[in-house]
Parts: sequence; structure tokens; C-alpha cells
Amino acid sequence: MRRLLTVLLLACVALLCAVTPAQAHNVLIDSDPKDGAELATGPETITLTFDQPVRQGFAQISVTGPDGTRWEDGKTAVNRAKASVRVKALGPAGEYVVGYRILSADGHPVSSKITFTLTAPGPASSAQATEQATAEPVPAGPAPADQGPDLGAQAAEAAQNGGAGMAVLWIAASIVLLGGATVVAMRRTKEGGAR
Repeated sequence: MRRLLTVLLLACVALLCAVTPAQAHNVLIDSDPKDGAELATGPETITLTFDQPVRQGFAQISVTGPDGTRWEDGKTAVNRAKASVRVKALGPAGEYVVGYRILSADGHPVSSKITFTLTAPGPASSAQATEQATAEPVPAGPAPADQGPDLGAQAAEAAQNGGAGMAVLWIAASIVLLGGATVVAMRRTKEGGAR
């Protein structure tokens, strides 16, 4: 009986150890601008700070304006726990969505978003108005192709799914291990009782 309890205890410890890595994903702890900030002028750079270093080469930050236009300028840069991207001079006033997708220190993707509000139109707004006033009318045609992946939608999906598959895999393996250990312990107990 003591062996069975020992085996069960070890299996429970293995199960707890297996579940813990699934909860060790990077967490956003700060941003510049802050989530929900109201700004009179647009930022030149968006910087996201995480609780652990971010893996190089996998970070993506997008900046989408109230009209659906993308405003990030260039690739996302990573410096240890910080990921940043330059931002073009912004256009219309309204809510801007900063979507991000990074690869955690533990190897799992993490996605989400923050927002900020531009309270006054930016310099690109007057440039767009001038272009529209001088441009010739364009005949109606098929809708333009999507500008790229919507990181805001990807953020919600990855927040739901990131790491869940690995947690299920670890739990299933632990249950199989627990079952096998229980069978072995019960056989040994029967053999000991038969003597």
C-alpha cells in the first residue's frame, strides 16, 4: 500500500510540473503609449515591455488606424524584454489599435492588443485630404486586397489557443504515466501478498 501511495504522489508531482510551463508565457507589463491613452500628437515609436525576454526574429507589432489604414513603419525591433516599432505620422483622429504577436521565452506565441486614441488629426490627415481633392475619380471595381494579417484578430485567437495544446499533451502524458505506475504498483502489491 505504501508503494502505491508513493507512486501516486510522484505522478501528481509530475502532473503539476507538466502544467506549470504552460503558464510561463510572457506577459505585457508596460507600453508606451499606455493602453487606453489619449494623445494630442501621434507617437514616433510604439514600445511594449514584457516580464521576460522576447525571442528575436519572431516579434510583430502592427498599428491600425480608425479607418483601417496601417501606420507601422518598418520591422519590429527586439531588445531583451522590449519590442518596438517606428510609427509613421498619423492621420485621422480616433482609436488606433496596436496588435502584437511575440514568441515567449518558453517558446509559445503570445498575442494581444492595446489601444490609444488620437484626439486631433495628425499631419497625414491633411496630406490625405489634399490628395483626395486633387485625385481624379476612380471607377468602381473590386475591393482592394487586404493589406496584410490583422494582428488584432490573431491576438484574440492566440490568447485563447497559445499553449493550450501543450498543456493538454502534458496532462494526457501524465495520466498515462499515472495509470501505468498504478498498474505496476498493484501487481507488486499482489505478488507481495501472495508470498
